[in-house]
Amino acid sequence: MADRYANLRRIRTLDPQRDYLEIYQTMVRHEFPWDSKLGLNLAFNRSFSLPRIAAVHVGTGELLRHTRKRIDDTGLLMYEMLLHGFDHPRGREAVRRTNRIHRHYDIAADDYRYVLGCLVVVPIRWLQRYGWRQPCCHERAAAYHYYRQLGGRMGIADIPGSYQEFADWFDEHDRRHLRYSADAAAIERATRALLRGRVPRPLAPFGDALVATIYDERLRAATGVAAPPAAVRAGVHLALRLRAGLLRRLARPRRTPIFADGVIRTPTYPDGYEIAELGPAGH
Repeated sequence: MADRYANLRRIRTLDPQRDYLEIYQTMVRHEFPWDSKLGLNLAFNRSFSLPRIAAVHVGTGELLRHTRKRIDDTGLLMYEMLLHGFDHPRGREAVRRTNRIHRHYDIAADDYRYVLGCLVVVPIRWLQRYGWRQPCCHERAAAYHYYRQLGGRMGIADIPGSYQEFADWFDEHDRRHLRYSADAAAIERATRALLRGRVPRPLAPFGDALVATIYDERLRAATGVAAPPAAVRAGVHLALRLRAGLLRRLARPRRTPIFADGVIRTPTYPDGYEIAELGPAGH
């Protein structure tokens, strides 16, 4: 079998502050593609659930009326940056488009930091729990530096100075401000269908319970989602740990990264897209 840990050994020879893009690309495109996508979904779901952020989204109506498009647009902008880096013309255009969209709304500085913290912390914690291996210190640091660079390009000030400092800030802000709101509950109902779509077809009848299981207790409380039965929680945890073990012992390293042809495909844009047209019309 090909060496399962070759990418990890190479990552450990790199400098996460200088080589953050290469390391983060390797994590998302080679080592943990499915988990990274799910982790980013969970990160955005959590950011949508902070009451002030939820109120902004409900006010625009985009997430409720055009849920699939809104999520696809966000994903495309994020993956354009990841594929090309912030200094590539397409990466720069994706950052410009992101900034242009956000400047239409009155968003507090702490809320911007919280969203950035979700992107840094939530996917890493998913990998720590359910990845086929633990993300190493270089990978945690690279994820932090990647999103710190994005934050700087979005004008987000006072970003904590390391992964651990950001995780500590995120936990405190989450503890103090993530509370139930009707807006967050409405957004969760609209976006849950997209997470249900990631559930294997034989388990589709249990989709709502499975999605609730991958939310933690605080997120369920903030969005009004009932805790699933203990047996479902235990079963999902066991299945995800079994998957991790099988990938670790039996799977070969991914030879072809996701988006290898440079094309990101989504249901909203089967025939392609222009970065400048992503996001709400008129922004």
